[in-house]
Amino acid sequence: MRTKRFRPDADVAPWKGGYSPYDIIKEGTIALVVVGLLTIVLAVVFGSPDEPSVTVKTWSNSTPVDFAMTALSELNQTSSSAQYGAPYNTKSIGQKLGPLELAKWVGARIPINTARDFVINPLTSLTDQPILTTDLQQWKTASSSTRAGWLANYTKASAHLTFVNGQVTVNATNAGPVPVFVNDLTSMARSGALDQALVTQAGFYTTDFTLPLLFMADGSYLSGLAQKQHLTGDQWGMMNETGNYPGQAWLWLYTFWYQIAPFNASSNADVLVWGLMMALSVVLLLVPFIPGLRSIPRKTRIYRVIWREHYQRTTTE
Repeated sequence: MRTKRFRPDADVAPWKGGYSPYDIIKEGTIALVVVGLLTIVLAVVFGSPDEPSVTVKTWSNSTPVDFAMTALSELNQTSSSAQYGAPYNTKSIGQKLGPLELAKWVGARIPINTARDFVINPLTSLTDQPILTTDLQQWKTASSSTRAGWLANYTKASAHLTFVNGQVTVNATNAGPVPVFVNDLTSMARSGALDQALVTQAGFYTTDFTLPLLFMADGSYLSGLAQKQHLTGDQWGMMNETGNYPGQAWLWLYTFWYQIAPFNASSNADVLVWGLMMALSVVLLLVPFIPGLRSIPRKTRIYRVIWREHYQRTTTE
């Protein structure tokens, strides 16, 4: 004879035992007070330090040689931003998920030409600079091959670039207006004018800091600060506050994958980790519908531990 399958959600007999009073208002108030006090105390003890904002002015005054070299990489378009690919340009395929070229599908939605947007346009905003104005005109009328020659000559000599008495010094010949561009852009950055010029290219009133952030990320100054503040990827930076203070601990599962192979050595780590987290999220959502997996709590009888008072009472009665 076939027996009927036990259904724990429908076949359990109604509870006929006693009930204990529970004051939810009292318990909620106590919980609110305790959590509030803990939050205040922990914020005082472990609160994130109030670090000043990092700007192009800060960078160029702290390490002017690094800034000048980065400016050159933007002008000759060898920087990370210039070669990044989507959404800024089409210089590379970008992040892929297996055969799926996801970044390429997005396309260059935020088109950026580093030579134009990081160097030429900001310099054009400077007034009362007759030498710079002449050099800018020379650059604009020169052919692509002529510009490439100037940049190649300056780049070759830039291995010995120095910063002395407020001036960028490079012993470069046949470099056209490039020496003036790099020197004037460095002076512009050190005065703070470049920060404003980069932000206001999209309009005078804007909060779009894409350009200055990309510019700073192409140099070594910003990454050096991140290293000191324990914010790099191999330092679990996504879940840290500045100075290695406790941060968003709930991000540990996302950050964890960046620490192990093959993600920690892959150029597609971002999209691979994203894909894995999406798959894990789907599995979590489908737990109630996955045979075997959904039965783990019942088969392990973990519910008897959670509701141990109930089962102790029913056993003694």
